[in-house]
Amino acid sequence: MDQLLKLLEQNAKLSTEQLSAILGKSEEEIRKAVEEYERTNVIVGYNALVNWEKINPNDCTAVIELKVQPKRDHGYDELAAEIMRLDEVQTVWLMSSSSYDLSVIVRGHSFRDISMFVAKRLATLESVTSTATNFVLKRYKEHFFPFEEIEKDERRHLNID
Repeated sequence: MDQLLKLLEQNAKLSTEQLSAILGKSEEEIRKAVEEYERTNVIVGYNALVNWEKINPNDCTAVIELKVQPKRDHGYDELAAEIMRLDEVQTVWLMSSSSYDLSVIVRGHSFRDISMFVAKRLATLESVTSTATNFVLKRYKEHFFPFEEIEKDERRHLNID
């Protein structure tokens, strides 16, 4: 039922009836599969993808690279759990990069808000040894959905003889 998961990942609003028709399975099979995925945390939640910049043009997102020194006998999990509890944090990933350990995605109302969050709350955590903040300048596509049509450069389409 990997196809079921892919469909739900792309559009969680699809009804059991629609999924049944697409996959050629009974509605009962679909319902049971979804319940099992939810019970076993294969499906961990459902979200709306919101373009917050349409509401507040100053809102911004940053990807923060953290170099950390994990505590002995705790590894990265304890620090990740601490970071996950911070309200501004959307995502925390352990990375295989040689230059940083954790990738943290945060959203704020301005570049300054995020900068202050990093300086006062993230960089001051005991195990954090360095941070690098990368601000998202424009989102083209996220979670399968394009945010806006990319404007075409009309000069490329001019026929100049």
